Amino acid sequence: MNEQASAVQPSAAPLRLVMWMSAKLLMAERFAVAGFMFLLTGLILLNVVTRYAGVSLYWVDESAVYSVVFLTFVGASAMTRLRLDFAVTLLTERFSARGVRIAKVMATAIVLLFGLTLLWLCALWLDPVGMARAGFDARELAAKTFNFIYTERTQTLGWPVWALYMIMPLFALSMTVHSAANLLEDLDLVPRASQAAFLGSGIEGVN
Repeated sequence: MNEQASAVQPSAAPLRLVMWMSAKLLMAERFAVAGFMFLLTGLILLNVVTRYAGVSLYWVDESAVYSVVFLTFVGASAMTRLRLDFAVTLLTERFSARGVRIAKVMATAIVLLFGLTLLWLCALWLDPVGMARAGFDARELAAKTFNFIYTERTQTLGWPVWALYMIMPLFALSMTVHSAANLLEDLDLVPRASQAAFLGSGIEGVN
């Protein structure tokens, strides 16, 4: 009995790790979504008040735009795990139960493949290896590769654009982890987790 348990344990450990990472990411995304919604609302109200008072703040508009961008990517990642993304069921409604399961596994696998591809593209875009070879000198990297991402700054805030663009690899990583967790559930390798705490009700994902 102990030999059987020890044989199963190593194979189950990576699966539990994926599910644990997905759960922690989803919890962080819950607070991030709420935080960005609060920030966006505050920026909009600040913009209205300052414009009405005739003392407009030029950086508010750009801050609101970046808040929307961050909110969109964080929300999209959470929706992937919650299975609240869009689904066209016109064809799958005619499938058998086995066909629907196969189609769901294929769709989840495509999302996982997209996340991995996006991670690879972000690595090429941000070029951390090239940055290290340039001695972390942004100007030298730009001169050699014409990659100006580490030298550019935002128009009004004056922030480095690479720090804001980091939402892309973070989104790719979180979506990859979430889609991997979804795939494990679709393959019945792990029990399906309830996301009622995130949704604030007993409503489950729709896909």
